[in-house]
Amino acid sequence: MKSYQGKTVYITGGSSGIGLAAAKQFAGAGANVAIFSRDQKKLDAALPAIQAMGHDRNPSGISDRVPVPGQKFLAVQLDVGNHTDVDAKMSATARDFGAPDVLVNCAGVAWCNYIEETPYEQYERMMMTDFFGVRNTVTALLPFMKERGGNIVNVASILGVIGVFGYAAYCPSKFAVIGFSEVVRAEMKKYNIRVSVLCPPDTDTPQLVEENKTKPPETRAIAGNTGLMQPEQVAALMIKGMEGNKLMIVPGFMNWLSWTLNRWTPGLVRSVMDSDAKKAQAKKGSGGQGSGGSGQNPRTP
Repeated sequence: MKSYQGKTVYITGGSSGIGLAAAKQFAGAGANVAIFSRDQKKLDAALPAIQAMGHDRNPSGISDRVPVPGQKFLAVQLDVGNHTDVDAKMSATARDFGAPDVLVNCAGVAWCNYIEETPYEQYERMMMTDFFGVRNTVTALLPFMKERGGNIVNVASILGVIGVFGYAAYCPSKFAVIGFSEVVRAEMKKYNIRVSVLCPPDTDTPQLVEENKTKPPETRAIAGNTGLMQPEQVAALMIKGMEGNKLMIVPGFMNWLSWTLNRWTPGLVRSVMDSDAKKAQAKKGSGGQGSGGSGQNPRTP
């Protein structure tokens, strides 16, 4: 990871999961880091942990955690789905803390259940946070970023390219993030603003815990194990992909294989998923595990 001394990084959803892991890594590389989240208690806990990672990298490459002169940290309570709140607080932060050189949109929520058991409110919640949250932050900060260029990373999901059983509310929001990111990349290229999309597999975060509470057995049985990654792994690969100016960052070999197969042989991917869903339904019909509760981590092809 290169040095980010003197650079400013904004991370929405920076109080937990991949966002927090990324904030720590950027802080360790010398960046000024501002995190944003709806949960004030999580922000209060996260900020000291990020500050503790701040250090000045010595020539030998060995960190002795000497604070970088002038390195700054900030935590802001923010609902990314509220565009007026985003406009006001992002503008104020850009003026007072400094415009971002890197923006990571990591705030997100998830819901997994059968379509008939997914209320309208969940569709609205997914779109407002997962998609409009990205739109709101990007549009609020583009005027500041256009003056100096930089990087934007929008966190989608492998479920933003593959529609998986049980994710009728979640998948559309992540598909939208990818389409929006491609447009921003095309329009902002002349301003030297580079755009990347992170599509992680299952990651050991609080969001995954919430998903598992209502996950149908068919979803759990979807074949093609993409593996469970740790937030620190995903964050490191995200930063590496961003530095390499990749549009699509797809961490994990099986996750990348799923993405690749879906591009070139989508019929095969659907056939495998349908087969595993059918097996799970047969098992459920014979008295197997029902939806929700504990069980193995979900798999996507």
